[in-house]
Amino acid sequence: MFGGIGRLAVRRPWLTILAWIVVAVALGFAAPQLKPTSDQADFLPSSYESVQVGRLQEKVFPQQETPAAVVVFQRSDEGKLTAADRADLREVVSGLRDRRFDRIKSVKADAGSVSPNGRIALAGIVATVDDPYDTGVTESVKDIRAALKKLLTGTELKAGTTGPAATALDSQESAGDTDAMIMQATLLLIIVLLLIIFRSPLIAILPVLIIGLTFVVATGLISTAVEAGGLQADSSITAILIVVLFGVGTDYILFLLFRYRELLREGHDPRPAMSEAVGRVGETIASAAGAVIVAFLALLLSSLGMLRAMGPALAISVAVTLAAALTLVPAVFSMLGRKAFWPSKPWRTRPRHRFAARAGALTARRPGLVAALSGGLLAALAVGVFSFNPAFDSESSLPKDLESVRAGQDMQRGFAAGQTDPSWVLLESEDGGRLDRADLDTYRRQLAAAGFGEVSPAVVSPKGDVAQFGVVLKVKPASDRAIELAAGPLRDTAHRAAPDGSRALVGGTSALLADIQHATNRDYSVVFPVAGIAIMVILGLLLRSVVAPWYLMLAVGLGFGATLGSTVWLFQDIRGEQGLLFTLPVIVYLFVVAIGTDYNILMVARLREETGRGRSPAEAVREAVTRTASTVGAAAFILAGTFGVLLLAENSMLQQMGFAVAFGILLTAFVMALLLVPAVTTLLGRRAWWPGGRNPSAGEGARPDGTEPHEPVDAVARSAT
Repeated sequence: MFGGIGRLAVRRPWLTILAWIVVAVALGFAAPQLKPTSDQADFLPSSYESVQVGRLQEKVFPQQETPAAVVVFQRSDEGKLTAADRADLREVVSGLRDRRFDRIKSVKADAGSVSPNGRIALAGIVATVDDPYDTGVTESVKDIRAALKKLLTGTELKAGTTGPAATALDSQESAGDTDAMIMQATLLLIIVLLLIIFRSPLIAILPVLIIGLTFVVATGLISTAVEAGGLQADSSITAILIVVLFGVGTDYILFLLFRYRELLREGHDPRPAMSEAVGRVGETIASAAGAVIVAFLALLLSSLGMLRAMGPALAISVAVTLAAALTLVPAVFSMLGRKAFWPSKPWRTRPRHRFAARAGALTARRPGLVAALSGGLLAALAVGVFSFNPAFDSESSLPKDLESVRAGQDMQRGFAAGQTDPSWVLLESEDGGRLDRADLDTYRRQLAAAGFGEVSPAVVSPKGDVAQFGVVLKVKPASDRAIELAAGPLRDTAHRAAPDGSRALVGGTSALLADIQHATNRDYSVVFPVAGIAIMVILGLLLRSVVAPWYLMLAVGLGFGATLGSTVWLFQDIRGEQGLLFTLPVIVYLFVVAIGTDYNILMVARLREETGRGRSPAEAVREAVTRTASTVGAAAFILAGTFGVLLLAENSMLQQMGFAVAFGILLTAFVMALLLVPAVTTLLGRRAWWPGGRNPSAGEGARPDGTEPHEPVDAVARSAT
């Protein structure tokens, strides 16, 4: 089938290229743009308590206003505020009120805004929209900061802004344009590495143009699906689409070009060589893409709305990339023929691949030793997983000199850490009747006696059937301790103390993060196994074996553990971070497990092909490693280098993401795909292909009798044995 697809694209190259351009232009003009959105209604299912609290608050207390940001005032000498300071403070707040800021409803400061110790005063900035991360709100916070500098001139006061909108602003400014940085780094790495590998400007530039065209088609299809109502996605997915498309796109192009170049060296004409290259590696590319697609689609089983929306969109992008690899790439390069390699001449002769040949020879000669060392390394690194501590406090990852971080620390000199972001306890009558005031007072005393923090008086709904209490925790709402309190003691106390005939619900930031943590853990236990089983089925179909998929997935599991464990060792144990980004396992799953599996598939498909040609297991491993190492290495360096750029960011969570993916890809490529998998395959011998028999495949491009029409054998690989 794949040979036929390749022949069709090669025979009609201009028609194939024109069809892709027409589709890209049509989607570029006709498809709607992906829009930013802040709708998190489906982030968690409604069964979670924090979501129920949020919806009940919107229904019963629509007038409730939570500040999007907070201005923290103090004296320049950090002493107690004097009467003159308080007068200046009122004038500054009045000055802010008099100015018009986009999407800012009011600036509030009352008698209770001064701390009990008299050193700190607060002013709440209330937005006209519910989302504190709205771009208009964050820009207004930036304007408010500039206005404060002028208004504070001539006073003894200094001020800083903190809170969600201020933290979001500082996060954006400290990270810079991450999307642009990733895109530029990706393009530069692809061009430079392809130029080094092929020594041809055309081959360095054309893959970038092809993937760019693929990106237009993929985003057009995704946005069309969103508009039709069958898919949920927004513009925030653009950054991850860039990495996925360039990652898998470069992999598939390299898989094809390396085999194409190999056939040209053997004397084939360009067009037959490209057709045969598609026939030989087309199934491998399709299987690799299929593994990535099912891994992404498994995210549909997630209970987190963000991941459910991400999965299908990424699957569409990989499917489009697969179609381009099997049609557009063959059409472009077959049309150019040998001119694609201009002005390079060394491409005509086989490189010596000294390192790869030695690695293949060692694996063939001592497979037990190689398997023990490579597997042992991955297992040792994976031990760090047991110390993994998910962190939800994004502010703690920011540089300490940012205004929102400093202002948040200053606020705690006068107020409890949860002052501006309390946990909410709602008491609701089960029969819809009015709640008794005496019961509410008793309930408040019981909450206060538990010692979680200050408890505000009950605010009762107009119907009297719902009462709300604010619990100001003594610890930061996003800290591990606050999440533990919300998930356990606070909820237990609130539920147990609820008067007869009523039910208690606990919400707020701490409770929401506790529910997200629970949902994330649930997703790990469901999504990962389902994806693993689906990938095993694909591997079984590709290899016609029920044995190989098992050890391949065990190797993938080791690689996942080693990647996460290494990140724990570096950031938690060596650098002393309190925890790692809570979504890091999902990120490793997306980019290391899903995309990195490409390298395993390429290697094991080549092993099967070489075995099918009649070679012994040792000879097959030697030849497969020698032939495949350059492809795997080039693809891995490009993807790892793309994420490695994030190590330059000041945000520690971006650094964690960059290191985990970059290091994980390198482990997958150079330890797992080039050492562990070939070594285990050698140890198992022909049993690895059971029930495929002694000749698991006639080999793509082989004669019907199983013999090979052209059997190149690497001289260096021979001499190394």
